[in-house]
Amino acid sequence: MFIFQWLNDQLLRMQWLSDLVTSLVQNVFGLNTQERLGGSIQFFIYDVIKIFILLSVLIFIISYIQSFFPPERTRKILGNLNGITANILGALLGTITPFCSCSSIPLFIGFTSAGLPIGVTFSFLISSPLVDLASILLLASIFNWKIAFAYVVVGLVLAVVGGTIIGKSKLEDQVEPFVYSNKVVEVAQEDLTIPDRLGFAKDQVIDIVKRVWLYILIGVAIGALIHNWIPEDIISAVLGEDKWYSVLIATLVGVPMYADIFGTLPIAEALVSKGAGLGTVLSFMMAVTALSLPSLIMLKRVVKTKLLAVFFFIVVIGILIIGYGFNAFSYLLI
Repeated sequence: MFIFQWLNDQLLRMQWLSDLVTSLVQNVFGLNTQERLGGSIQFFIYDVIKIFILLSVLIFIISYIQSFFPPERTRKILGNLNGITANILGALLGTITPFCSCSSIPLFIGFTSAGLPIGVTFSFLISSPLVDLASILLLASIFNWKIAFAYVVVGLVLAVVGGTIIGKSKLEDQVEPFVYSNKVVEVAQEDLTIPDRLGFAKDQVIDIVKRVWLYILIGVAIGALIHNWIPEDIISAVLGEDKWYSVLIATLVGVPMYADIFGTLPIAEALVSKGAGLGTVLSFMMAVTALSLPSLIMLKRVVKTKLLAVFFFIVVIGILIIGYGFNAFSYLLI
């Protein structure tokens, strides 16, 4: 147990990095990290370096695994299943695609045009930006393993339930006709060598870091601001777990934003440290990643208003239930 705790603190939480940055801020910059300015600089430098290290390592590993599941192979796997089994597998396959919601939509179009049931493709669409393998370790690095696993489980449940409901609603006519008319070309999957897979993983790391670095910097900056400059009583008064409206506010605030889990984690970390409810900050994270306004605008181009509204309603209700549930039972996870 001691060994696991040490590995968790040093490899995942990177306590050594926190101590190093604290020493840097105090001895080189001459600032006290217990004060606002010094604490903000320490929070920013430490979180930025930690997130980029974890992100690069995790995306490399995930992308290597993903190289075994190209879209064509994924389509064939899903095409052989039906019912809730297909929804579950669609949600699980979403976890090995480290995409934001906007990046997931082209795959959604490809799966739908290939003839997969829309319920399965929506399970994938919900799961892909919301839950991935990296989120487990990143959440554990900031909170703990219980919270990380609980988040992943409820995220997958939301994806499966949401996709199943949409599938049972018989809304195939609410997908724009051009999606079904797209031709899917059968391409033989070449066997990739280990160097090919390593190269693919490296390219994915570079591509994803290029796409998310700005959101990470913004998220960490906001987190540092909340952590060191906004009084705890203000956060607790608005977003405390005892406030019935906190989850609703967090969800509504999250929808217009556009980021991914890597950019929202520093904000969540700071909010929880200031007294915000755990379920409240998780609802915020889910709303930002699964229901961002840009992704909804892109999705509107491929589905009609009725289907978009059903998707939005299901996910919002699911996020609210999850948020209130985490607030009610957070004492079991902390």
